Amino acid sequence: MSQKKIITVFGATGAQGGGLVRAILADKNSEFAVRAVTRDLTSDKATALAALGAELVQADLAHPESVKKAMEGAYGAYCVTFFWAHFSPEQEAAEARAMAEAAKAAGVKHVIWSTLEDTRKLVPLHDDRMPTLMGKYKVPHFDSKGESDQIFIDAGVPTTFLLTTFYWDNMIYFGMGPKKGPDGVLGITFPMGDAKLSGIAAEDIGKCAYGIFKKGASMIGKTVGIAGEHISCADMAKELSKAIGKEVRYNKVTPEMFRSFGFPGAEDLGNMFQYYQEFETEFMASRELKNAKELNPELQSFSMWLKDNVSKIPMD
Repeated sequence: MSQKKIITVFGATGAQGGGLVRAILADKNSEFAVRAVTRDLTSDKATALAALGAELVQADLAHPESVKKAMEGAYGAYCVTFFWAHFSPEQEAAEARAMAEAAKAAGVKHVIWSTLEDTRKLVPLHDDRMPTLMGKYKVPHFDSKGESDQIFIDAGVPTTFLLTTFYWDNMIYFGMGPKKGPDGVLGITFPMGDAKLSGIAAEDIGKCAYGIFKKGASMIGKTVGIAGEHISCADMAKELSKAIGKEVRYNKVTPEMFRSFGFPGAEDLGNMFQYYQEFETEFMASRELKNAKELNPELQSFSMWLKDNVSKIPMD
């Protein structure tokens, strides 16, 4: 293991980091070894990664000293934050800073920062087409990541900026799967109109990240956008109908209605989907499918993802 280049993977038991860990360890000829960072070394997910061959390291993004130790001796690092654990843009920025500073201190040669657009570049705060949230954001979980790009640049860390997108896995874990309407018919509800949604299987994000690490220094300083498919919500409903064997409708709602649903993050997500819809062309252009396919030849379309995952989607 010591002869291989170590990739420190933050969020190793999460969707993105876990996908990267599994992608590296599945490649028996890989030039890389995995250091999987977790807050709980004894969790089922952590022990499963150890069984695959990952080195487990305990660290917490809230404790910068532990982050520095996790980076020591590493060639590369996958840096990701999870906004939905705390709903705080300020905490997300602090976590990004802890990783960037630790990478700089350790002399890490290649960092991938999992990021998103700062939506305020296209929807300034004075633009009232969508409400301003938390006083200074339009889509907080996008804007805080996009704003944090500069932290890695200012730290002088050799970074690839990886633009991710909507996970199809949100249908399993985030309550976005089909739900029965008053008439008993299943439906998915999004404020997307007829615009296409750029989506991806969470596991494919990690596989694309592995592709970036394999390409090495040529990717440093680049922004790389990935998606598995650009698909309308109406077509998603059709694919779900086929996979389930019963009708699934697409319920079009307005962003205003979605924001009013009242669950934690509803306003943030309502603004996000409005951004996806109104800037469909720009969003898709920054996530060309051929680029993602080059990084990850196993890239899945929505229908491909459904084949393996439809049974996991809760249906109310």
